[in-house]
Amino acid sequence: MKPRCRHCDTPLLTTFVDLGETPLCESFLTVDQLSEPEPYYPLHAMVCGECFLVQVDEFVSPAAIFDDYAYYSSYSTAWLEHARQYVDMAIERFDLTGFDLVISTSHAVAKGCRPPEDGVNVCYCFTPMRYIWFLYREYFGDHLLKKLALGPYFAYLRRWDVRSSRRVDRFLAISKNVAERINRIYSRKAEVIYPPVDTEFFCPGMVSGDFFLIVSALVPYKRLDLAISAFNRLGLPLKVVGTGPLAGKLKESAGPQIKFLGWQSDQSLRDLYRSCRALIFPGVEDFGIVPLEAQSCGRPVIGLGEGGLMETTVPWPGGNGEAPTGIFFPEQTEESLSDVINLFLENEAVFDREAIRAHALKFGRDRFKEEFRRKIEEILINRKL
Repeated sequence: MKPRCRHCDTPLLTTFVDLGETPLCESFLTVDQLSEPEPYYPLHAMVCGECFLVQVDEFVSPAAIFDDYAYYSSYSTAWLEHARQYVDMAIERFDLTGFDLVISTSHAVAKGCRPPEDGVNVCYCFTPMRYIWFLYREYFGDHLLKKLALGPYFAYLRRWDVRSSRRVDRFLAISKNVAERINRIYSRKAEVIYPPVDTEFFCPGMVSGDFFLIVSALVPYKRLDLAISAFNRLGLPLKVVGTGPLAGKLKESAGPQIKFLGWQSDQSLRDLYRSCRALIFPGVEDFGIVPLEAQSCGRPVIGLGEGGLMETTVPWPGGNGEAPTGIFFPEQTEESLSDVINLFLENEAVFDREAIRAHALKFGRDRFKEEFRRKIEEILINRKL
């Protein structure tokens, strides 16, 4: 049986490099193991012809490799200086001579481009760099040596990030949540234009299921561990769509009623949205396209009452007269999520499929195109004046 891509499930046919067989890295032997033969495993990297991910087959579990893994990190001042210069150079080297208008879509360095002196630089900002400003722990953990190694580099990146923000004439933000970060970090105001959602493709269907749904990258800051624990406690069926480094750990902790589906096509994802009872969204997002895709299919959202979700979901209770499209849990804990899932089960009938769909239509593509066009025209007119 041919191996399949761990990201998109395409059969792997092309060799990237075949290094034969090798023992496990950093595999230290006990005294009792010294006379035993050392196991060897294939080190044959394949490349996916569909998504181009380079990968090796899993012949041994990550736990067997990393549970007793001796690794000591350090950093080189020469390497840090090289990285500093590279960040400056990579985006600043673009030749934008002759352009009257430069629009960057940025979550990191794109806003740092250097437009002509008489040009207009507009940044549509997804967020300031999360991993250097407020999600360091979620991305990199609390390892002391890692902090010591990355600290000087991130300190430089924070200085560069603020300095390069001054090259932007106008900031546009994907949410009020992000606009607040731009004001706090860069001391700049930003107007909000919500991103587009494909409401034509993501539309309601006729089939209903009995399961709840998660669509997410399987990474730490998404806090899927809370959802797994809550559904283990409640014994309710849950389907998880997505891939990521936490896949193995989450699968090991999940009960038999929790199914991990990996990567899914847009068509399959739409079917899952249409037939789920509700989308589960336990993390904090800058904006959050997934909850609106679910709402566009007429399905409610159960999510943490923080971040962009507060701007895209009408909560029950307390929707100021609007039809509810979801329900928030107040604390990022297993108990809080479990309580709100039970509250949803008791009041599921208050969520109307057509009303939820009508709310999502406010975030469609045509709306985005018109708002963005008008804003750019306004910026250019004011610049001429």
